[in-house]
Amino acid sequence: MESIQAIKQRFGIIGNNAKLNRAIEKSIQVSPTDISVLVTGESGVGKESIPKIIHQLSHRKHGKYIAVNCGAIPEGTIDSELFGHEKGAFTGATSTRSGYFEVADGGTIFLDEVGELPLTTQVRLLRVLENGEFIKVGSSKVQKTDVRIVAATNVNMFEAIKKEKFREDLYYRLSTVEINIPPLRERQEDIHLLFRKFASDFALKYKMPTIKLNDDAVDMLLKFRWNGNIRQLRNVAEQISVLEQNRIINATSLRAYLPNTSTNLPAVINNSKSESDFSNEREILYKVLFDMKSDLTDLKKLTMELMKSGNGNEVQKDNEHLIQKIYGGNKEKASFEDEFQDLEVLPIADKNDTFTETVDDASQDKYHFAEEIQEEETLSLHDKELELIKKSLERHSGKRKLAAAELGISERTLYRKIKQFDL
Repeated sequence: MESIQAIKQRFGIIGNNAKLNRAIEKSIQVSPTDISVLVTGESGVGKESIPKIIHQLSHRKHGKYIAVNCGAIPEGTIDSELFGHEKGAFTGATSTRSGYFEVADGGTIFLDEVGELPLTTQVRLLRVLENGEFIKVGSSKVQKTDVRIVAATNVNMFEAIKKEKFREDLYYRLSTVEINIPPLRERQEDIHLLFRKFASDFALKYKMPTIKLNDDAVDMLLKFRWNGNIRQLRNVAEQISVLEQNRIINATSLRAYLPNTSTNLPAVINNSKSESDFSNEREILYKVLFDMKSDLTDLKKLTMELMKSGNGNEVQKDNEHLIQKIYGGNKEKASFEDEFQDLEVLPIADKNDTFTETVDDASQDKYHFAEEIQEEETLSLHDKELELIKKSLERHSGKRKLAAAELGISERTLYRKIKQFDL
């Protein structure tokens, strides 16, 4: 059995982190067996090296090794890619095609981003794992295959199972042995080592002197979070190698190539609202407006009663429930006249004043609106909604699309309302 150091040199793995060494050690241990392996870790940590180690150290090393990126294949064609198809199975299937499981018979298949597989494909994959059988798309013939499956994912599988995006039984079949690759931020002792290796490689590639970091730049390199892991570090090393004239890089120069991630950014929230959400908000808004209008009508009634009677205290006593509703419980101790002392209305007249007669003569007095107050407008949500829809349709000459846009609803909802109200 090869040592960990020999495996690193053979497969170009750089680093001395204990977690990385443990991942390589587990790969060496499971290689002689045929059990399925699930490699986990963040994007960019180098998960693709583990399946290569497992394949090359196994008895299948002379068989085919096929790496499949499940997230890069469209959902409609992934079954055909993995399991093959018969001629005429679907539009464009002009000939019979062998899938990866048929081609890799006796070898190893690496399913990268296995968490992106559609549920229907997961069922087919489970059958291959359980008894080595699969059926081509458009065929009824069961075929056998002898492949070793190594899968990898950067998805939290338990969350995916909880959300019913990944089958729990398939997860346990794939993860007979789970190998986790640590993120770069947990391998601080390896960061500068990796950077130097990348800098050396790019110096040879672009035929220029190798860049070097001073102490301040090294310190900044180690403190950076590296959310993109090794892939991001390699990208930064390449940019600096190509763009910097000075081959000794200080912290100021390095900072220009590092994204500002000093603060944790909030998670992206889906702000899209369904049609029903907007409808509910409108209904609540209508109700609040109607309640306000009702309170205003009550206030007008109270004011007119006061103006007619000329005695604020009596009005306060007779309309206690109304005052409570409009002004709240703390107002009952206050003098009712105080509530209206700042209002710009005619002063409260004495009982014997001629003002009462003026109010009675509604046809000639400017306070004739008192009669209109007695007749409250309807507060029915159904009626208001019907009225709004009618007005909008009239305004746009019956054009539903324009009316729907004005009302803030979809044309489909408007059509449903028109049928509902029999407009």
